[in-house]
Amino acid sequence: MKGKVAAAKNLLIGVLALALGGCAAAVVGGAVTGAALVHDRRSAGTVIDDQDILIRAITMREQDERLNQQANVNIDVYNLQVLLTGQAENMQVVEEFRQRVAAIPRVRNVFNEVTVGAESTWSEATADAYLTSRVNIALFDVDLEGFDPTRVEVTSSLGSVYLMGLLTPTEADAVTEAVRFVSGVKRVVKLFEYIDQ
Repeated sequence: MKGKVAAAKNLLIGVLALALGGCAAAVVGGAVTGAALVHDRRSAGTVIDDQDILIRAITMREQDERLNQQANVNIDVYNLQVLLTGQAENMQVVEEFRQRVAAIPRVRNVFNEVTVGAESTWSEATADAYLTSRVNIALFDVDLEGFDPTRVEVTSSLGSVYLMGLLTPTEADAVTEAVRFVSGVKRVVKLFEYIDQ
């Protein structure tokens, strides 16, 4: 019976991972809801700015034929900071793209975490989506009073997990510790911005 429950749980997590893979597009296309903002430490204006930056960066990426031929770049935006992940055979084209993204109005910083190598396979991309979902679930086990796991933005690329969010140092330490022990995590990269306790 335990095996069936575990299998069902893993299947549910896998389905959630695939479903969540399109969340960025859903957020970009949707309005900012009051329910989402209740838990968000960003201002409503910053959330809207983040969505605008993401739309502009995705548009730039889609219109850049050279980038698309030589790299596979994923884009995440949180609190006016942009994270680029993925793989590239030519880092110069990625650096040129990074500079253009950095020039988007209101962007404060661009983290270029794109690595040199072949584009990830479908199975690797699926494994990353699954890993992201498992990390998000693990965050609900962080035992700190007042901690809200939805305040952590999680991105995975080839087993590296990138964490963004507005957290206290205590929250950031607890989150990092929880993520380190999730099966499949090869590396944890903290890109938090710290707020007062």
